[in-house]
Amino acid sequence: MSDDFVHQAAQWVSEYLAGVGDLPVLAQVEPGAVRNALPPDPPAGPSSWAEIRADLDGVLLPAMSHWNHPRFFGYFANSSPPPAIAGELIAAATNQNSMLWRTSPAATELEEVVTGWLARLLGLPPWFAIVHDTASTSTFSALAAARHRAAPTASEDGLAGHPPLTVYASEEAHSSVAKAVMALGLGRRALRPVATDGGARMDPSALEAAVEADRAAGAVPMAVVATVGTTAATAVDPVPALAEISRAHGLWLHVDAAYGGAAAASPSRRWVLEGVADADSVVVNPHKWLFVPVDCSVLYLRDPASTRAAFSLVPEYLRAAEDATNQMDYSLALGRRWRSLKLWMVMRAMGTSGIVAAIEEHMRLARLLARWVEESPGFEVLAPVDFAVVNFRWSPPGLGGAALDGANRELAEAVNRSGRAFLTTAPIRGMTALHASVGNLGTAEADVRELWDAVGAEAGRLLGHLTPSLP
Repeated sequence: MSDDFVHQAAQWVSEYLAGVGDLPVLAQVEPGAVRNALPPDPPAGPSSWAEIRADLDGVLLPAMSHWNHPRFFGYFANSSPPPAIAGELIAAATNQNSMLWRTSPAATELEEVVTGWLARLLGLPPWFAIVHDTASTSTFSALAAARHRAAPTASEDGLAGHPPLTVYASEEAHSSVAKAVMALGLGRRALRPVATDGGARMDPSALEAAVEADRAAGAVPMAVVATVGTTAATAVDPVPALAEISRAHGLWLHVDAAYGGAAAASPSRRWVLEGVADADSVVVNPHKWLFVPVDCSVLYLRDPASTRAAFSLVPEYLRAAEDATNQMDYSLALGRRWRSLKLWMVMRAMGTSGIVAAIEEHMRLARLLARWVEESPGFEVLAPVDFAVVNFRWSPPGLGGAALDGANRELAEAVNRSGRAFLTTAPIRGMTALHASVGNLGTAEADVRELWDAVGAEAGRLLGHLTPSLP
């Protein structure tokens, strides 16, 4: 195969990035569109780039939802800028596998360097760090270490006969915590949802009560998961108070700062990581709001020996003589992509000043959108705008209860079908909110205005079709 594929693919990427803003943000296809358009059997012979590109443009591109679009405002919007794309290309071309230091000294040691840079950018402690794919894996790894500390014989003997282990997280915590509890063999009932206050933050007194009740019942409290930037309301749990409770009860404290941790790069948001130095582990996802494409999740560990004890299993063919870090010892994975290269490329290309400026601009745009919402009759902001997410609600006269929730879901779908912008919905205090996240480097004030105009236009079209009902 010729390296023309690389040059032609690079040209395609350049054209795509130049024109992505003209495409519908959300894929406008039905389920099965790609599957039905491609043959069920593999090609018998080689295909040319022209043949491959025909399917890329004609079949795959229309079925893509464009996360790199400047008007992608759903979930936690993110970016894949050219320096990061270059990092991915070089990582694929060099095909490094950093399972052992000797299998890639460059990948192993660059990961140590760049995670140190990131820690200094965010004001995190200078802990050991490892780059995973997503926060789900990082949280699983942290809780595996917590389980090993609470039940050190479980790796050999399993949990049969051991008193029940319990994990605590707020009612607003990400579903990955429940998945980790299930996958670690604790049973989903081991996860204790802790009540929150009016700001959707974990209530320390409720945590204390839950831990004491479980101890009295013969269970072994194992870990607390605090969140900095919850999925819906982007609330920040009171980490200092939760750390104090965790220390008093000997619990592992894991901080899920996958989204909100990035904001600490801004001097105005340094407070979001207060108390994290007293935790045992913290995860930050550069692929959420630090301009690195999926996937890149950094797990920081106060005591990496606990994680190594939970995961290290070294057969003879993987033994190494070097006194160096072997990253396979700190995670479930053996083979490891060179994820740190794209983070390094972004930090080199943007510098800390560029990263901070982009985060502060995103927060400014979110506050601007919130102001437009507050100034518009029939709309209301439902949660504080501490980061770059605005949760707001359409409240047309005469609608309430389930009908009002349904109207907001219908409005979100109408905006998304228009192709002008994309946003999602989120539950806020039992209400369905429109959830708009600013996170793309290409998003400008005009794009936020386009979103707001699309919301207004679609709300106007829907208003005549809604049937008012009393709450």
